[in-house]
Amino acid sequence: MATPSFEKYKMTPTVPTKPSFFQALIPVVYLVVALSLNVSIFGNTGLQGSNQIIILSAAAIAAAIAMFRGIYWEHLQEGIKHNINSSAVAILILLMVGALTGTWLLSGIIPLMIYYGLLLLSPLVFLPAAVVISALVSISTGSSWTTAATIGIALMGIGGAMGMNPAMVAGAVISGAYFGDKISPMSDTTNLASGIVGVPLFTHIRYMLFTTIPSILITLVLFLIIGLTLNTDSQIVQSGATILALQERFDLNPLLLIAPATVILMVVKKAPALPAIFVGVLLGAVFAVVFQLNLVQEIGAKVIGSNNASITYVGLAQSLFGDIAIKTGSTTIDGLLMSYGMAGMLKTIWLIISAMTFGGIMEASGMLGVITTAIMSKVHNHVTLVTATAGTCLLINVTASDQYLAIVLPGKMFPDSFQQIGLQPQNLSRTLEDAGTVTSVLVPWNTCGAYHAGVLGVATLSYLPFCFFNLISPLMTILYAVVGIKIARLDSSDIASDLPVASLQSDNAV
Repeated sequence: MATPSFEKYKMTPTVPTKPSFFQALIPVVYLVVALSLNVSIFGNTGLQGSNQIIILSAAAIAAAIAMFRGIYWEHLQEGIKHNINSSAVAILILLMVGALTGTWLLSGIIPLMIYYGLLLLSPLVFLPAAVVISALVSISTGSSWTTAATIGIALMGIGGAMGMNPAMVAGAVISGAYFGDKISPMSDTTNLASGIVGVPLFTHIRYMLFTTIPSILITLVLFLIIGLTLNTDSQIVQSGATILALQERFDLNPLLLIAPATVILMVVKKAPALPAIFVGVLLGAVFAVVFQLNLVQEIGAKVIGSNNASITYVGLAQSLFGDIAIKTGSTTIDGLLMSYGMAGMLKTIWLIISAMTFGGIMEASGMLGVITTAIMSKVHNHVTLVTATAGTCLLINVTASDQYLAIVLPGKMFPDSFQQIGLQPQNLSRTLEDAGTVTSVLVPWNTCGAYHAGVLGVATLSYLPFCFFNLISPLMTILYAVVGIKIARLDSSDIASDLPVASLQSDNAV
C-alpha cells in the first residue's frame, strides 16, 4: 500500500515515486480545510458548484505532488478512469431516481403515501417511527439506497407536511436505512465485509448485533425525546390542511401502492436496483395517465400550451427529466409537491465525478497507502488496532470517496494484525461495517453522502447531526474494544508464531 500499484494501470514511473507522509497529507488537509471554509460561506448551496471546484482543486494539488515525484499523468488518469467507472452504476441510479421522483409525484404515489402517513402517524412518534419503517424496508431489500429512493422520499414528504425539520427526518431515514443495510443478509456491503475477511455471513451478522442493537436503541430514544419536545399543535393543524389539499388535487387510489410494492418486491427477490427502479418509473408513468390525467395535461399545457394534442406526452416527459410543481394554493404544501426529475440530480453527479477524480489520484499515486501505513505503525494492542481500523475506514471514505473501498482496503490491510493480536476475524469484519459502511453517508463528497443528499433533498452537513445511528456506531465498536466486552479471541494455537511479545502482553493485560 505504500507505493502505487503501477501494474494495475500498465504504467512505469521514471524515478522512485513514494511520497512522504507530509506530502500525502497536503491534499487531504487542503480538502478538509477548504471545504469547511467553503461551507461556511456558501452554506447548503455548496452543491451548486463551489464544493465541486474545491474537490477538483484538491485533486490538482495531489496530481501536482505525484507528478513532482515522477509519476506519469497517464498513470494518474487511469486511476481516475478506474474510480469513475466504479461509480457509473451509482450515477445511473441517481438519474433513474430523479425520474422516479417525478413520475411518483405526478401519479399520486408519493402524495398517497404522505396522506396515509399523516392519517396513521402522530407527530410525537413520527421520528422514531421513521427509523423503524426505514429499517424494516432496508432489511427487506438489503439496500439503504433503495430505501431512501422509495419510502424515504415519502417519509420526507410526511415530515414536511407535519412541519418537521427536514434534516431531522433525513437523519431518521438514514439511521434506519443503514441499520437495516448492515444486518440484512441481502446487503452488498454486509456480504462484502464478511467475504473480504473470510467470515461466514451469519457469523458476521450475529457478531455485529452486539454493537448494532445498542446503537439503534440509543438512536430511537434520542428521536423519541426530540419528538416529545416538539410543539405538535400547529403540526396537527398543518397535517389536516395537507390531507384536505391532497384529497382535492389527487385521485388517492390505494392501487397506486402497487408501484412501490413492486419495486421493493423486486429488490427482495434480488433484482438489481437499477432495473427495479426503472420498473417503478414505468409504473409511475402508467399510473399518472390512469389516475391523474388532468394533472399530466396541466403540466404539459404549461410547457406547450393547452391546445396541443401532445400535452399528455409532454407532461409525462417533463416529470421524467425536468421540474414540475403542482399548486394547491398553500405555500407550505406546494413545497412538498415539487420535483426536478433527472436534471435535479446533475449537480450531485457532478459532485461524485469530482470526488472520484480526487480519490483516483490519491489511490493511484500511493498517497492513500502512505497515510494508512503510518496509521498501522501506531498499532500496539487490540484497542489501538480497532481504533486504527475504524480511523482508516473513515479516512478512505473521506479521501477515496467510495464506501466499497472503505471496506475492501482496510479488509485487506488488517487481517494479519488482528491475528497477531489474537483476535478472531469477525472483530475486523464488524469494525469495517461499524466504521466503513455507516460513515460513508456522512461525507458530502462520498458517493453515499452525495446520493442521499440528492435523493432526500437535504444537504449532507445539515442531516449529519441527526444521523445518530451512523455517528454512534463507530464509537460503539471502539467502546467495546476499550471495555473489552464481546471481543472474540483466537485460541493460542491459532495465533501466528511470529507474534510480537509486546502485542501478546498488551492484549492479555486487558
